[in-house]
Amino acid sequence: MQKYIFAFINNLKLRWKMVVLVLPLVIIPIFIVGGVIGYISTKQAYLGITQTSKDDLEHMAAYTVDLLNSHYQQFQVYKEDKENSFDKDLATLTELAYNVAKTQQRQYLLGKIDLATAKREAHNALSKVNVGKTGYIYVMTSKGELKVHVAQEGANVFNSRDEKGHYFIREMCERAVKSKPGEVLYIVYPWKNATLGDKKLRKKVVAYRYFKDWDWIIAAGGYLEETYDDVDFERRSFAALKEKIKSKKVGKTGYVFCLDGSGNFMIHPTGEGKNFIDATDSSGEHFIREMCERKSGWIRYPWKNAGDKEPRMKIVRYEYFKPWNWIVAVGSYEDEFYQEANAIKGRIMESMVVLTILVSIISVLLVFVAARVMTDPISRMMSVIRKVKQGRLDERIAVESNDELGELAAAFNRMTQIIKHNKELEANLAQQGKMASLGVLSSGVAHEINNPLGVILGYAAYLEGKLTPEDPNYKYIHEIKRESKRCKKIVQDLLSYARTPKPVLEQTDINALLGQIVDFAANHTDMHHVTVQKEFDLSLPEVMVDGDQLRQVAINLILNAGAAMQKGGRLVVSTGMTEDGAVCLKFSDNGAGIPQENIEKIFEPFFTTKVKGTGLGLAITRQIVEQHHGKIGIDSEIGVGTTVIVRLPVNRDEYDAL
Repeated sequence: MQKYIFAFINNLKLRWKMVVLVLPLVIIPIFIVGGVIGYISTKQAYLGITQTSKDDLEHMAAYTVDLLNSHYQQFQVYKEDKENSFDKDLATLTELAYNVAKTQQRQYLLGKIDLATAKREAHNALSKVNVGKTGYIYVMTSKGELKVHVAQEGANVFNSRDEKGHYFIREMCERAVKSKPGEVLYIVYPWKNATLGDKKLRKKVVAYRYFKDWDWIIAAGGYLEETYDDVDFERRSFAALKEKIKSKKVGKTGYVFCLDGSGNFMIHPTGEGKNFIDATDSSGEHFIREMCERKSGWIRYPWKNAGDKEPRMKIVRYEYFKPWNWIVAVGSYEDEFYQEANAIKGRIMESMVVLTILVSIISVLLVFVAARVMTDPISRMMSVIRKVKQGRLDERIAVESNDELGELAAAFNRMTQIIKHNKELEANLAQQGKMASLGVLSSGVAHEINNPLGVILGYAAYLEGKLTPEDPNYKYIHEIKRESKRCKKIVQDLLSYARTPKPVLEQTDINALLGQIVDFAANHTDMHHVTVQKEFDLSLPEVMVDGDQLRQVAINLILNAGAAMQKGGRLVVSTGMTEDGAVCLKFSDNGAGIPQENIEKIFEPFFTTKVKGTGLGLAITRQIVEQHHGKIGIDSEIGVGTTVIVRLPVNRDEYDAL
C-alpha cells in the first residue's frame, strides 16, 4: 500500500505534490489547535460563568446589606434632625419664658407692680404653655423647690432621680447657678411617667436657663418621640424597603431573603413572618440553623420546590447585618448558572467548526498560491531550457527574485552566455582559420599587387615632377601618389598584422592631418549621403605620431560612421585636450547605434556585422592606437548614435605612464 502511495505522489506534478504533502501539515494542526482551543474555551467559560454568578450573588448580598444600612442610617439621620430641631424649639421656649420673667421684673423695678405680683403674673403666663403633647414649662429654685409645675408645684424635687438612678434635678441646679449670663443648658434623661400611662422608658429633653434675680431655673421639657411628624414613618419606609428587596431577582428563579438570628423570615417571597430554624434540605441538613450560627459565608444544599421532579442543588451567599441582627441571603440554583455556560459552549463549538473550515479553505487557497509561486518560475525555466536545448542561445531566464530559484536562473543565464561565447569563439577560430588560409593566398597575390602599384606610383611621381604646384592637375596627381602608397602600406599591414609593426613617429599637427582626411573622406563615394563637420581646437599642440597609421585610423572610423547612417546623417569630427593633458579625437555620428552586447566585441579581429566585411578594420585601428600608447573607447545608444573617442599622449615620455 505504501509503495502505491509513494508511486502515486512521485507521478504527480510538482505543484500537486506540494498540495498533497503540505496541505495535511496545515489542516491537521488547525483541527488539533481548534479542538484544544474549543475545549479550553469551554472550560474557561464554565469557570468564568460560575465565578461571575458567584460574584453576582455576592454583589447582590452586599447590595442588599447596603440598602438596609442606608435605610437604617437614613432613619437615624431623620431622628437626629428631629432631635436638633426639638432642642432649638425648647431653647426658644426657654428664652420666651425667661423674657416673660424678665419683663415682670422690669415692671417691678419701674414701680408699677410689687414683686409678688410680678412673680404671680409670670407664674400664670408660664403655667399655660404646653410642649408637644405632654411636655410643659416648669420653674424651680436652685434648692429644687418647684415654683411652677403642672402637678407638683410647691414640692422640693432636689433629690429626684431618673429611671437609671441619676440625680438629674441636682445636676440641673448646680449647672444653672454656674452658667454664664444668657446661656441655655440642656439635659436628657430616660423617664417613664406613670400618670400618662407610660409602659416603657421614653427619652426626655429639657432646656433650661437661670434667672438670677428671682433665683429661678426656668425649664422647658418634652418627649422626643412626640416630635415625629408621623409615628408610622419608619413602618412605611420599611415596607417600601421590603418591596424593593423582593423585586430583586437572581437569574430565573433566584431571590433575596432576610431572616433574624432566631430563624424568623423577615423578608421572603412566600415564607415571610414564619420561623424556619428547624427547616431541613433534601438531604436532612439544618441549613437555616447553620446560617444563623455562622452569620456570614456560603452554603450549598439540595432543595426540591413544588413541581420539581427531583432536588436541585442550590447555592446561597449570606451576609450579617449587625444593627438589626439580620442575615441577608441571596440564592440561586446551580443549573441556572451553567445554562448560560452550556449555551456559550455550543456557540464556541459552532464558531470553532466554522472557523476551522474557513481557515482550512483559506489554507488550501494559500497552499495553491504558494505552489504556484514556487512552480511558475520553474515552469518558465523549463520553457527557456527547452528553447536553449533547441539552439536558441539568446534566450534568458528572467531573474525575478533573490532566492535559490533566482540564483539558479542567474547561474543558468551565465552558463548559457558562456556556451554562446564559446560557440562564438569557435566560429571566430574557424573564421581565423579561413583568414589564415586567405593570408597565405594573399601573400602570394601581394607581389602581383605591388607590381602594378609600383607602376602607378612611378608614373604618378613622373607626372608630379612635370607639373608645378600651381597646376590644377597637380593636386590630383599628388592624391593618386599618396593613396597608392597607402594601398601598398595596407597590403603590407594585412600581411604583417600578426607581427605588430611599430609606428614611425614624427611631430604632427593633428588638426591639419584630420583636416586632410575629412576633406578626402567627404568626397568618398560612401560618404555622399553624410554631412561631415569639423570642430577643432586650434590651441592643440603637435604630437609624436605615425601620420600614415593615424590617417588609417581616422579613415576607418569615418567610413564606419558613414556606413551606420542613412541619408541626411551628420558626423562631427572634433579635437581637444582632456583634463589629464592628453589629445582627444572624437568621431560622433547620429546613426543607428551599436547594441551593448557588441561593444566589447567590436574591436576583436574578424568580428564584423557587415556582410562583406573582414573584421580587421577596427582591430587594426585599436592596435595602432595602442602602439601609440593611446586608448580608444566607444559610447553608443541604439537609435541615438555613436561616439568613438581616441586619446593620445602629448609627450613621448608619458607613454609608459599611460
